Formats: sequence, C-alpha cells, structure tokens
Amino acid sequence: MFKVLHFLSSSFAKPLRRKGGRLKRRFSPLYEGISLFLIFCLALPFLVSCRGGSKGKKKVYYTYFDTVTEISSYRAESDADFSANADAAAALLGTYHELFDIYHEYEGITNLATVNRMAGGEPLAVDERLIDFLLFAKEMYETTDGYVNIAMGSVLTLWHDFRERVSDGDADALPPSEEALAAANLHTSIDALEIDRAAGTVRLTDPAASLDVGAMGKGYATARAAELLRARGADSYVINAGGNLVILGARPDGSPFSTGIRNPRGDGFAATVSLSDTSFVTSGDYERYVTVGGVRYHHIIDKTTLAPASHFASVSVMAADSGVADALSTALFCMPYEEGRALAGRLGAEVLWITPEGEILRTEGMK
Repeated sequence: MFKVLHFLSSSFAKPLRRKGGRLKRRFSPLYEGISLFLIFCLALPFLVSCRGGSKGKKKVYYTYFDTVTEISSYRAESDADFSANADAAAALLGTYHELFDIYHEYEGITNLATVNRMAGGEPLAVDERLIDFLLFAKEMYETTDGYVNIAMGSVLTLWHDFRERVSDGDADALPPSEEALAAANLHTSIDALEIDRAAGTVRLTDPAASLDVGAMGKGYATARAAELLRARGADSYVINAGGNLVILGARPDGSPFSTGIRNPRGDGFAATVSLSDTSFVTSGDYERYVTVGGVRYHHIIDKTTLAPASHFASVSVMAADSGVADALSTALFCMPYEEGRALAGRLGAEVLWITPEGEILRTEGMK
C-alpha cells in the first residue's frame, strides 16, 4: 500500500527541496484535490471532519519511514509560522528515520544498520536519542512480556524475505520452515542488546542477532516530533505518519477530531472514534501481506508461534504517547483478548479489536 502512496505523491507533487535526505513536497494546485483524494482513500485510518469543511487548514507532506507523513495545522496562523513549525518537526522525523534505518547507513551517523552489521563486536558510540529509544524499547519488552521485541530481527528477516520473493513473482517461494525459524529464534534475546548510557554506547553481543524496530520506531519518532511542536506552542495540529496519528489539542472551536477505523475485510469503516490531544495507531493484517495457497501471510509475527499472528485482523490503540500506542497495537495484536485487555487497562490505553470474523471488541473509551 505504501509503495502505491509513494508513487501517487511522486506523480502529483512538485518537489521543493531535500531536507534530511528525504524529499519535501507541497502539492500543486492542479493535482492537490486528485492526489489527496487518492491518498486518503488508501492511507487509513484518516481524519474525517466532525464539522463541515476545514477552512484555513494548512498541510505539508514529507516521505519518512517509507510512507507519506502529513503535518497539518487547523489553527489561524501565518504560512511562515506553519512552515517553521512543520519544517522543525519534519527535520526531527528525518533524523529518527536515519537513526532507525536497518537497511542503509549514512555518513557521520552510527545507526541501527551499523549496530546490526557490527553485531558481536565492540561497543559503538551512538546518538543519545538512539540510546533513549533503545531503553524505551527494552521497557516496552518488559511491559508487554516480550510480545514486542526489537531483537527479533533474525526471525522477522526470514518472513520479510519470503514476502519480498512472493511480491517479486517468485512462484517457488515458500514460508520459512519451522526449523529455520527455530534456529533464528536462538538469536532473539533482548539481553544481547547492551546499552551503556554513561558511555553513550550500544552493542549486540550475539553476532547473529539483529534489531528491527518496525513495531514502534515510527510511533516513537512521531511522539518526539509532537513534543517539539508542543514546545513551540503549536496546538490544533495533526501529524499523520502513514496512519500513526498524533493529535495536538482539539479543533480551534474545541470540538474533537474523528478518525475512521478501516474495515479489514471490506470497504469503508468498521468504526469511528473521536480524538483530542492523544495518539492513535492501528495494526492490521491487511497491510504488508502476501497470499500463498489461499493463506494470508502478514508482517506481524507472534513470538509464541514465530508465525503471523492470527487472533485479530485489526487492533487500534489510543494512548497519550504515540510510541506506547505503536508498540501496544503490535503486542495486543499478538495477545489473546483477555490478556491484552488486562494490559491495556494497566497502561490506561483504549483499544478496539476486530477479529478475522468481523466481531468488534472495545474498551469503554472507544465507544
């Protein structure tokens, strides 16, 4: 889906300049209506107005984390003030994009790709922001009883490579064998990730281990961008990072925003929820999946089976922090319902689950 979005944004947008290694775009007047309609038909969940129209809304688009990120302002402010706020937030997103990238290394930066490549070696000096994130990731590992584990890279790579082969048209591609998954799982201990905050270093002690932060990296980065906007006095702002939503305040008239939760097995919405000054993230089996032999293989892997989780088709989480919401949506997707509901209650998060059969389960705050 996100490859399609990137194509649409490339086709209909006029490039302005590069910032942080990623292209910033404002949409041309001729194609803005067409492109926005197509993007928001595809990039769900998206914001829908509680009131008519969005007069005065300002918006700009960036491409980070391999998806379209929209930063929008609904308040009365000058174009210059909006551009300054949006550019500051986007620059920070660009920094996190490079720090969290596991596929590319960048000059002058020790990022996760470097950490993975140097697994088993000496400690590496890294940006303090990367250390903060890795400590957060370890905390979420403990909080979710290991259902979110950034050290599962060796297992996730096997599934990623399988999906890529199928997507590339390889008719002989087969899912990873139980033996291959079991062997890879020997190298997924979170304890292999050593962090020395005082020294400013990290390392993987297991040479076969690797990190993959897809379960929470984008949400964490979006939360930090939202903090920056708040520090600059921004409110009535929305960051939509490929469906990871952060809402700063409410609409200028005090009314909430609203988002639709996609029907994972059909058209339209399964539900809508109101949002004010919060974060909202959905994990679903309808994104990044392939079908082989009538079986859907998606990207959310259950630690207990080392295979795509099957409890739910979609899990949406509303929480104060986008990083927590992102991690929790993945964890709850893999957990049995009762266990997940108990965890959500302990963390004060609101959740809506959709089963593969279409049944909707939700906490009180999602009603």
